[in-house]
Amino acid sequence: MSLNLFQLLLLSVVHLFPGVDSSEPVHIRVNQVGYLPIETKIAIAFSNVRVNEKFELISDASGSTVLIIKPRRNRSEGWDTFKYYYELDFSKFDQSGVYFLKGMRSGIRSGILHISPSSYDHYQEQLLGFMRQQRCGYNPALDMVCHQKDGRSFYGPMPDSTYVDVTGGWHDAGDMLKYLITGSYATAHMLMAFTLYPEKFQDRTNALGQPGANGIPDVLDEARWGLEWIHKLHPLPGVLVHQVGDDRDHVGWKMPDSDPADYGWGKNSYRAAYIATGEPQGLNKYKSEATGISNLAGRSAAAMALAARIWKSDLDDPVFAEKCLISAQSLFALGKEKEGFQQGNSFGAPYRYGEVTWADDMEWGAAELFKTTGDSSYLTDGVRYARQAATDTWMPYDTAKHYQYYPFINMGHYSLHEVAEEGLKDTLAAYYRSGIDQCLKRAGENPFGIGIPFIWCSNNLLTSMISQVILYEQMTGDTRYHHFMVEQRDWLFGRNPWGTSMFTGIPEKGEYPVDVHTSIWALTKKEIAGGLVDGPVYGTIYRSLLGLELTEPDEFASFQNKYVVYHDDIGDYSTNEPTMDGTAGAILMMAYWASQ
Repeated sequence: MSLNLFQLLLLSVVHLFPGVDSSEPVHIRVNQVGYLPIETKIAIAFSNVRVNEKFELISDASGSTVLIIKPRRNRSEGWDTFKYYYELDFSKFDQSGVYFLKGMRSGIRSGILHISPSSYDHYQEQLLGFMRQQRCGYNPALDMVCHQKDGRSFYGPMPDSTYVDVTGGWHDAGDMLKYLITGSYATAHMLMAFTLYPEKFQDRTNALGQPGANGIPDVLDEARWGLEWIHKLHPLPGVLVHQVGDDRDHVGWKMPDSDPADYGWGKNSYRAAYIATGEPQGLNKYKSEATGISNLAGRSAAAMALAARIWKSDLDDPVFAEKCLISAQSLFALGKEKEGFQQGNSFGAPYRYGEVTWADDMEWGAAELFKTTGDSSYLTDGVRYARQAATDTWMPYDTAKHYQYYPFINMGHYSLHEVAEEGLKDTLAAYYRSGIDQCLKRAGENPFGIGIPFIWCSNNLLTSMISQVILYEQMTGDTRYHHFMVEQRDWLFGRNPWGTSMFTGIPEKGEYPVDVHTSIWALTKKEIAGGLVDGPVYGTIYRSLLGLELTEPDEFASFQNKYVVYHDDIGDYSTNEPTMDGTAGAILMMAYWASQ
């Protein structure tokens, strides 16, 4: 058989560049957002052939080589798709600029990468932009008013179907339900982020989220949107609404102001408002589990106590501060009275938020109330709940039910650490360290060094674990996990098998989720930057979920495997749906990197 000219040239290339097969490309993954000058900077290269060449770090501006890198083979078990993984470590190079990596013989190139002390300066503001898109009531991203008839009560002390004003809050994800489970955490998390990094939040919008400064950092405007909603949910000492709407919401793509969902009062009308009782609930086939309401009451109390301090000291608004303090005390008392957890409710489908933890939330509420009031009884409660919560977290497990361990970080340990006695400080730090160590152990099992289980909303776990390392470093000054934390961050921005960021629109010219599972995208094709998508899941989970069907050919097909999958496809609600609480839960992390 004779060879044509192209085949001869191909053979010569393979001969000249051993280990580089044009039919088996080498893929390079970098953090697309960028790296700080003084930190770990490691890209990942992978292929089905051995890589037997060095790589150059090249200035994009001048074309000059600034560093020669020898790949370091990573022998952690792969995920079936590729045989060989390598680390390209350019940590010792610390000069700001725009660069790319290039194989010295093959010419294989990475995408553009940035090194700069300002790499993360403004992304926390983009996350707030996505939060504004999720607002219910007046939505500034869409300039429309929606769901003005929320809602009609169930399970309360009043007769079922009694009108209660629960307008406001945030749409939970791609659907338009509203949960106190997630809304309380989102509110409290934003307030914590502000207390830690107040100088990193700007004032670009008014209280309604419209362009124009109002003298208040936008993160506090957004947090107040949540606070005002929680006030409505807790109108009386014994009443706490925990959910507005249910899966009857899932009737196809829709605009918020013309919602065709029908809860028995006609389309685009009243929605069910479920009042927490501490007992199982469900208006149809599926029932939630419940033993109390401390999870909801505890972290709502934490949010209100944080707000009381901020609005009194930072914003000089003693009236709103006092309103929040009264609510915090009432909510905490309700949580003590009915210790246990309340889950989310479903109607026609088995999926719900299945939270089973609550002592962590009461610890957080107690710690914030002690710092706000100085009342030692709250400190006593906080210590008791801290020891009860201990290391009860998702971190030791390879799988868990949906939102079983929520929030995905126990903020109470950090909050209590600030006011605890020295012996207890060590214990609280050890609780954090125990969970991080479990994740670090898991990270050694894959070439990307990722330490989370790939259950539904894996990205939420990852941002929470990063936040736990951040808070642990602040508590102790111990930086042993810092390199590990940077690797987890880099995964979120492209150092992953698919080479994509996990935030919509971030970075602006990078690879990021576009075809997301939301009505806004489906109906308007409007991109809103800053939304954190659910993220990769175990293949077993993906294949078990109902109603999943990709609408386009999978652009990441060559990077998928049986172990873990991700799709940038509107049909995949398990991996590509941006969530409100996931986005809010990443704001502290973003503000931290901006502060570095």
